[in-house]
Amino acid sequence: MPRVKICGITSYEDAMAAIEAGADALGFVFYEKSPRFITPAMARAIVDQLPPFVERVGLFVDRTPLEVDIACAEAGMGLAQIHFEVDESYLHALKTKTLPVVRAREPEEVMNFAGHYRLVDAYCESYGGAGKRLNLEWFEGVDCSRIVLAGGLTPENVAEAVRRYGFYGVDVSSGVELEKGKKDPEKVRAFVQAAKEAGCAH
Repeated sequence: MPRVKICGITSYEDAMAAIEAGADALGFVFYEKSPRFITPAMARAIVDQLPPFVERVGLFVDRTPLEVDIACAEAGMGLAQIHFEVDESYLHALKTKTLPVVRAREPEEVMNFAGHYRLVDAYCESYGGAGKRLNLEWFEGVDCSRIVLAGGLTPENVAEAVRRYGFYGVDVSSGVELEKGKKDPEKVRAFVQAAKEAGCAH
């Protein structure tokens, strides 16, 4: 059954709506240019009120390993999503457990960081949350058991992706929003349900 991450959480209400819907992980965006940006202190205020056993993921762009580690400690994050181009040495320099992101422009790029659990997203200039879809044909013949799929997922299309390729997880932000930075609880529920049911049938 795929793990489901709801990204771009900016409020306690949205966090709880995702958890109650059955999400496995929440994403907090520590990238100032994002409309879903919050500070580590704001994220910590949300995280401290949450129930246990929900993974907390901080999303970072253009930050040093030290800056990432400090922000994750302050915000109470268990995982750092590295949403920009880095190499293995960068990942090794982090003390925080990491999820590297592949922003794929070409089919062969989905194999980047093949030794890691990784998030594969469609390449776009604005670093995530743009709702741009990846070509799922790129995953034909690829072992997707360590891949979290992101990019353009919605309650309507997530089941097909999960059923066809057996991804480790799926990640959604703009596909379950009322507006940028504000989630729609109904869409969140529908997304989680569609992904989990498709995983059971896989």
